[in-house]
Amino acid sequence: MGLGTTLLDKVMQRFVSKGALTVILPDGTSTTYGSGGEPSATIKINDTALPMALVKNPELVAGEAYMDGRLEMVDCTIHDFLTVFANNRDGLRKGPIRSKVKAWNKKIKRWHQRNPRAASSANVKAHYDISNELYKMFLDEDMQYSCAYFSDPDMTLEEAQLAKKRHIAAKLDLKAGQRVLDIGCGWGGMAMHLAKEHGVKVVGVTLSTQQHSLAIERVKDAGLEDLVDIRLQDYRDVEGPFDRIVSVGMFEHVGIGHFAEYFETIRELLTDEGVALVHSIGRKGGPGTTGAWIRKYIFPGGYSPALSETFAEIEKAGLWVSDCEILRLHYAYTLAEWNKRCQAQKAEIVEMMGEEFFRMWEFYLSISELSFQLGKHMNFQIQLTKDVHALPVTRDYMVDEERAQG
Repeated sequence: MGLGTTLLDKVMQRFVSKGALTVILPDGTSTTYGSGGEPSATIKINDTALPMALVKNPELVAGEAYMDGRLEMVDCTIHDFLTVFANNRDGLRKGPIRSKVKAWNKKIKRWHQRNPRAASSANVKAHYDISNELYKMFLDEDMQYSCAYFSDPDMTLEEAQLAKKRHIAAKLDLKAGQRVLDIGCGWGGMAMHLAKEHGVKVVGVTLSTQQHSLAIERVKDAGLEDLVDIRLQDYRDVEGPFDRIVSVGMFEHVGIGHFAEYFETIRELLTDEGVALVHSIGRKGGPGTTGAWIRKYIFPGGYSPALSETFAEIEKAGLWVSDCEILRLHYAYTLAEWNKRCQAQKAEIVEMMGEEFFRMWEFYLSISELSFQLGKHMNFQIQLTKDVHALPVTRDYMVDEERAQG
C-alpha cells in the first residue's frame, strides 16, 4: 500500500460516519467505510496517483476525476456518491489539510471574485454562452435558469417557474406604464412576463451574446418589441431612472468586492418612489468561499453571499430593506428536475457536447441540489426602496396580487 493509499484510508475512516462508502483501489482491493445502511455508494479508483490527489484537495479532484474517468461509479450514480459526501462533509472539512485550505481560500476570496467589466463579460460567456440548445433541453419552456417557486409540491417545473415570476411581480407592486430594469435578464422570460401581464416597459441587460440573440428573437415572436428592449450591456452602464428594478440570479456573479457598487448602482437608477427586488442564492452560515471545482468549471467569479455581507452593503448604500424572504428548499426541487431532464436526454447531450461535458454537468447539478437539500445554501428575495413610504405598510398587497394572477 503506497503513501497516498494509506493517507486516503485514514481520511476515509475519519470522513465517513453516516451511511457507507466502498472504495475499490486500482489493484482490485476494496474497503467499506461508515456505519452501514443508506446513503451508500461504491467508487472505483482507476489511477494510482489519485489517492494522494484526493487527500490533498478532495472537493476539486473528485469532480475532475469523475469527469475524465479516473473515478468511476460502480452500480450507483454520481448523485449517490455525492449524497454520501454531503452527509459527511463536516468530517472531511475538519481535517488539518482541508482546514488550512479553507482558511487560505477565505483570505483570497476577493481575488477569486474580482469582476471588473472585462472579467464579468468573460465569466458570463464561460457559462451562459455554452449553447442555447443545451439549455433548451432541460429548462422549462420559458427558459428560466434560476430557482423556481414550488407553492405546491406537486407543481411541474413549468408551473413552478410561472409561480416564481408571479411571486416576484407581486413584490414589485407594478403599475401599467412604469419603466422596469431587469439586471441579468437571461433569455428574456421575466422581462416578457412583466411586460405582457402588467403593461410595463422593460429594459433587460445581459452580457451573454447567446442569451441576447435568442431573447431578442423571443421578444419579436411574442410581439412585445414596443415594451421590451433587450440589450447586450453591463448593468453599470445603464442610464436611468427606473420605477422598478428586478435582478434574478445575477447577484451571485457580482463578487464581494463589487457589492457596494451593485447596490449603489441600484440606488442611483431608481426613482425616488422606486422599488427593487433582488433574488439570489445565499448561504445560511457566515461569509464563506465558492468551492474550487464550481469556481473552476461552472461559475468563475461566482459567489453565494451570506445575508450578513449583503445587508451590510445595502445599509451603506442607504436603501431600505422593505421585505426579505428566505426560500429554503425550492432550488433543491428545481435542480432535481433539471438533472432528471438532463438524464432523460443524456444521449442527445453527449452527442452535442461530449461525454466528459455531460459528466461535468451532472456533477454540477447533483452537487448543487445537495447543497440546498443537505448543505447551507438557500435563496433570498430582498425588496429594496429609497423612500420608506414607497410601498403599503403591510404585505397584503403582495398576497392579493399573487392570488389575482393565479
